[in-house]
This record gives sequence, C-alpha cells and structure tokens, in this order.
Amino acid sequence: MAGFLIVNPHSGSGNDADELLREAKVRKIAVHSLEERDDVAELARGADADALGIAGGDGSLATVAEVALERGLPFVCIPFGTRNHFARDIGLDRDDPVGALDAFVHREERVIDVGRANGRLFLNNVSLGIYAQLVHRRERHRRRSDAFARLRAFAILAQHRQPLGITLDGQPLTARVVLVSNNEYTLELLSVGEREELDGGKLHLYVPAGLLRPSWIERGAERFEIDAKAGRLNAAVDGEPEVLETPIEFTIEPRALRVLLPRHPGA
Repeated sequence: MAGFLIVNPHSGSGNDADELLREAKVRKIAVHSLEERDDVAELARGADADALGIAGGDGSLATVAEVALERGLPFVCIPFGTRNHFARDIGLDRDDPVGALDAFVHREERVIDVGRANGRLFLNNVSLGIYAQLVHRRERHRRRSDAFARLRAFAILAQHRQPLGITLDGQPLTARVVLVSNNEYTLELLSVGEREELDGGKLHLYVPAGLLRPSWIERGAERFEIDAKAGRLNAAVDGEPEVLETPIEFTIEPRALRVLLPRHPGA
C-alpha cells in the first residue's frame, strides 16, 4: 500500500495544484483531485493506503482526519489553504506544500489530541457568536466581492451587540464571542495566536472581556457544556459554517490522532 492524497485544486489562492499533483506522483503517492460532487469521507474510506492526507485549508482537514482515526491510519496535512493554522501549529512550513509531501515518504510520526463538539471532530477550534455569524454570511455570499464581504462584516459587528444568551456548565455566561480550542493558544491583542503543543490533553475556552480591551477570560478543562434556549447555535468549526444543536458537549480525545511530518535531515 502507498499513501493516498486528496487535493482540493480550488483551495486558497495562488496555489499551483498542477505542480502539487506532479510532485505527488513523482513520490508514488496515489492522488485524487476533488471534483464538485465528490464525497471526501467516502474517498478516504475506500482508499487502499497506509496513510491518508489532504491538501486544502483548515476547514477540509477534519473530514480526512476523522477517517484516518476510524481506520487506525496516520494522517498527513498538506498546507494548501489561505491561513493553514493547523499546519503552522503542527510544525509545517505553510509556504511549502510540495515539501510537506515528503511526510508520505520520509516519515516522522507525532501523536496529537483531537477535539469534538457533539461528536464532530475538530483540529483547531470551534467559535460561537460574532465570528461564527461572519463565517455563515461568508458562505452565503462567497461569490460576491471581498469589499462587499468586509462591509457585511462591519454591519454584523454593529448589529450584534447583545450577548449570546448561553450557559457554560450550567452557569450563565455573558459573551458575544466564545472560542473553544483543541489545546491552548497564546493570547494576543484582540486575537488568539499559535499553539505550542497539541498533546496537552485539555480544551481551552476563551471569552474576550471587552471588544476594545486586550484581556480574555480563559478556562482549561477536559469537557465543557454550552447550552442556549434557542436549541441550536451557529458555529464555525475549524473556520467552516456549522449549526450545532444545544447543549453542545465539547470533549477532547488525548493523543488520538497519528500525524506524519517530513523527517528532518539527520533525524
């Protein structure tokens, strides 16, 4: 068996899918270039392979990672999106998707945690509130111009001044944004940064203390439960729009996923 790679040729901007496909074949990696009606999970389940990978953005990784976990196979991430946050945190060069292909050939294995929201696997984080609303609007208007999307974003920020109306582990939580992450992020001014580890065995929950104040409420735990009277909440799961039924149970599976990385020279 050989590695199997699914490539999203339309992911990100400025990526050369043809070059990636050529270089994958040079390394004798079985490759499938996604078409509109393809089912990514079924492609991964049906592959005769000893490792499963995907070249795409953050939102496309979890589907293949879930199948790799189900099949007991290692997972390979090829950074081919816009931001590639998971690739950055796992230690890959986000600007070198071709180099990341070497994970299939010259392998170095790392075992990491995965998060779940009502059973749905996530590698980075789940966001509720304003950011999730922006992601859902982006999906609905993705074919319109970037300038229009930015104007819509500012309009949403101006309109959504009320808190989410949620509870955290049974206690009321006043917040317009909630982020639950797989392991701990470094905190920066008005944003979260990188993760230094992906095998710490804990979820982390972040709530900004104020829109214009550089402070956060932060908690770490192996489980969180977020509830809302509405019965469901718009969410952004690894940056992709999702609607989650409430209560949302967030859990972590420590050291569940095997990830392959290119072996460093001399290792």
